[in-house]
Amino acid sequence: MLAVVAVLASYVIGSIPWAYLAGRWLKGVDLRTYGSGNLGTTNVLRLLGAPAAIIVYALDAAKGFLPVLLFPAIFNFAPHGGWAIACGMAAIMGHVKPLFLLFNGGGKGVATASGVFFALTPLATFASLAFFLLLLFTTRTMSLASLTGAAVLPIGVALTHGVKSLVFGVALGVAAFVYWTHRANIGRLRRGEEPKLSFRRTPKDAGAVDGLSPQGRA
Repeated sequence: MLAVVAVLASYVIGSIPWAYLAGRWLKGVDLRTYGSGNLGTTNVLRLLGAPAAIIVYALDAAKGFLPVLLFPAIFNFAPHGGWAIACGMAAIMGHVKPLFLLFNGGGKGVATASGVFFALTPLATFASLAFFLLLLFTTRTMSLASLTGAAVLPIGVALTHGVKSLVFGVALGVAAFVYWTHRANIGRLRRGEEPKLSFRRTPKDAGAVDGLSPQGRA
């Protein structure tokens, strides 16, 4: 019963919509109505700038990291075991379908998943992050970098934990889930239509949210 409570608590923690709150606190707007409409790091970067994006990423990653790291000790179940992994998956689902936004308009799960796997398997996650950053800075395409990092993660887990481990199976599942949430991006990548990422706000992006009231929209 305590483990079930931990999983439910992880979902609630995962549901905290930090990108949405950043838009409200910094500009008084709902980021679901601007840019890509996604409550993730990329949309925050484009609309609110790099400092806000870094903070939002860290907070979203912490939603996955902290339950997996702390709840086994608090609720007395095995670290890195099935219930700890279930807490991580619940946090990711909370990020994608947030309770506090009535299950509407969450992120794609990459940041929260990275926090989960940093707690479960830091070495494989560092390898995934390295490939993510390499693709991000060489192609300036966030979706391609995210998809590459998701593909590398189960390979790293296989090398460090073995293909028979529970963590490997979960890594495969999460990678597949990331590809599913990025299916529209994959279509644009195939057509050569996926936009490049700027590491600072463009005048167009800045003008989309600057000076607007909570009800305003460009």
